[in-house]
Amino acid sequence: MKPAEKNEAIELLKEKFGQYNNFYITNTESLTVTQMNKIRRACFDKNVEMRVAKNTLIRKALESLNDERYTDDIYNSLKGVTALMFSDSAKEPAVIITSFRSETKGEKPFLKAALIGEEVYVGDDQLNTLKSIKSKEELIGEVIGLLQAPIGRVVAALTNKAEQAREEVEAETDASATTEEEASTEE
Repeated sequence: MKPAEKNEAIELLKEKFGQYNNFYITNTESLTVTQMNKIRRACFDKNVEMRVAKNTLIRKALESLNDERYTDDIYNSLKGVTALMFSDSAKEPAVIITSFRSETKGEKPFLKAALIGEEVYVGDDQLNTLKSIKSKEELIGEVIGLLQAPIGRVVAALTNKAEQAREEVEAETDASATTEEEASTEE
C-alpha cells in the first residue's frame, strides 16, 4: 500500500471514529468469502458499517484523534485480522454477531473489544452484556409505559365512577317510573 493510500485509509477511519459513538473490534479470521458477504449483508440490513483494516492504520487513526476514550484495552485488541463494526445502536453489532454464530455454529467473528459511548468492553465474554443494552427507543418506550400506568388507573377509576353514577340514575329512574305506574293503576 502506497503512503497516499495509507493516509486516505487513515482519514476514512478517523471520519468513522468521529461519526459513531459505538464501534466493535472483531476478529474475522478464517471466515470464508461467502460468510463475510453474509455478515456484511446482515450489517447493511441493520445500518451497521463494517470495515476491514490493518491494525497499524486503525491505531494511527485512533492515536491522531487524541480521544481519552481510546484506552490501552482498545489498542491491545488490535492484533490479528481485524474488522470494525460502526453503529449508532450500541447492541446491534452484538445481535448480528451472535445471530451469525448461531446460524453457522461457529465461534467467529470473535469480539476483541467494543467502545460504547464512554465504556470499553474487552473480550468475547462481553457479547451477552452488549446484546442486552437497551436502545434509546426501548428506554423511551419504557418511560412512556411507566408514565401511562398511573394515568390509565385514574382514567379507569373515573370511568368506573361514571358507570356507577349512571347505573344509580337508571335505577332511580326505573324505581320512580315503577312507583308512578303503581300509583296510576291504583287510581
